[in-house]
Amino acid sequence: MEDTAIRSLDGFLQQVPYVRFLGMRVELAGDEMTAVLPFRETLIGNPILPALHGGVIGAFMELTALAQLSLAAPGRRVPKTIDITIEYLRSGRAQDTYARAILRKVGRRVANVQVEAWQDSRSQPIAGLTGHFLMRNEEP
Repeated sequence: MEDTAIRSLDGFLQQVPYVRFLGMRVELAGDEMTAVLPFRETLIGNPILPALHGGVIGAFMELTALAQLSLAAPGRRVPKTIDITIEYLRSGRAQDTYARAILRKVGRRVANVQVEAWQDSRSQPIAGLTGHFLMRNEEP
């Protein structure tokens, strides 16, 4: 099962060029996936603070949701985002960022996902995402 999960995640990560641009990676511990966004200067949106760009944080959380869905439905095409809502709770500082997704419901056609991103402490998230994704049929 774990080999299948790793292959599914690798397949997802290779399909999305923005994952490579961000330098995002995922770590598996049993059935729990943690996404990691390593800090780079190019991800700064506000150099005065300095703080991560809000679009980088939002994209990171959306990609975390998609990666978690790729684990839940291996072999399917990358789900299509229907809508997402992002709550920015505090500035993302110039350091590594982590995220985890919770699949609230994965139906035949639509999935509901929540993601939380944090830096120092998971109990102090910097942002949250709620999203709906269209689950697409397997590759032909």
